[in-house]
Amino acid sequence: MLGRFLPLFAKDRPMKRILITGTAGFIGYHLARLLLDEGFIVHGYDAMTDYYDVRLKERRNQMLLQRAGYSFTQALLEEDDTFEHVAADFAPDVIVHLAGQAGVRYSLENPRAYLDSNLVGTFNVMEAARKQKVAHLLMASTSSVYGANEDMPFCETDKADMPLTFYAATKKANEAMAHSYAHLWQIPTTMFRFFTVYGPWGRPDMALFKFTKGIFDGAPIDIYNHGDMYRDFTYVGDLVRGIRLLMEAVPGGLETAVEGDTLSPAAPYRVVNIGNSEKVRLLDFVDAIEAETGLSAKRNYMDMQKGDVFATWADASLLQALTGYAPQTGICEGVAEFVAWYRDYYAV
Repeated sequence: MLGRFLPLFAKDRPMKRILITGTAGFIGYHLARLLLDEGFIVHGYDAMTDYYDVRLKERRNQMLLQRAGYSFTQALLEEDDTFEHVAADFAPDVIVHLAGQAGVRYSLENPRAYLDSNLVGTFNVMEAARKQKVAHLLMASTSSVYGANEDMPFCETDKADMPLTFYAATKKANEAMAHSYAHLWQIPTTMFRFFTVYGPWGRPDMALFKFTKGIFDGAPIDIYNHGDMYRDFTYVGDLVRGIRLLMEAVPGGLETAVEGDTLSPAAPYRVVNIGNSEKVRLLDFVDAIEAETGLSAKRNYMDMQKGDVFATWADASLLQALTGYAPQTGICEGVAEFVAWYRDYYAV
């Protein structure tokens, strides 16, 4: 049955023009930089919202604008048909959709932001991909879709029907929406599920940034579930390398399948985990930051927060089967890179 559908797009079509949403964001910035280094022509699209310090987003974008081959549009994905016009003018070969309202905890405070950005905004991206007949549409999902699953490591073929936050629910909805468009319009589509990404230029709302800032400021850091939590921390350089290689792994008919594939029998569509395949205890993560800063944290141990999960751990064997690549940056090395960036950026 896998061979019954045929993508509308030539498999040997060159993929040089890449439209990326969220390029002023943490992951989008690193991906755009990697692609520019390799000679791709990149157009970035970002709303520069104030979910966190806009100055950080502006600095990332300024650095990209200094690069040959990069252009940029500032606008909301969910407003009118702006993205559709940008896509028509740029005529991308590939769209990588990274923009969206992130953050598990913020979804408890402002769920409507997730509805607008992650559902309406993603619909507009899919519509643009359909009209431009892109060679490959790649979109970000999250390990949070595994929700209440307890069997680990998480595998893409596991059921993901019990999201614990509205953020996770919107990302699961994105996966379902994307499958329908891949089936209806034969758009080769890859959804990748991220696992706790960290590294230089990271978001201030994420654990590594908050812990590092608190340690340098001499302020208490909140450690949930008394530190008895585990995360599959994935270094951002490893993550964007995985995305770059997945661009070439275009889902199609039976001939594109590999062992353990999630390739749909009804569409040129698959889901891929991108994780380090190693669960790290939260307290060990804090220890690594202390060792790199040379300072001790003032630890404020707290109960588990609503919507949080005890552990995440990726089975990334499909990524390796598709690309020959496996993330491998260890936690001490990755934390060192972040702390060095933080010291430089904030002149600590």
